[in-house]
Amino acid sequence: MTTTNFVVRGMTCGHCVSAVTDEVSGIAGVTDVSIDLVEGGDSTVTVTSAEALDVSDVRAAVDEAGYELVG
Repeated sequence: MTTTNFVVRGMTCGHCVSAVTDEVSGIAGVTDVSIDLVEGGDSTVTVTSAEALDVSDVRAAVDEAGYELVG
């Protein structure tokens, strides 16, 4: 198992957290997603997966949810 932290900009509420969680959870190999919400700021998204994730897959999932992966 691998745990990786990502920074996502633009989330403001629980609905935002749900949207990002749903999209990132859909990536093959992801077993858990937790988010430390910073309303209107940069939130930390912690992803646990079977193996290291391709950042472009995470970026695409976050974009699909309507937010921005920082970095």
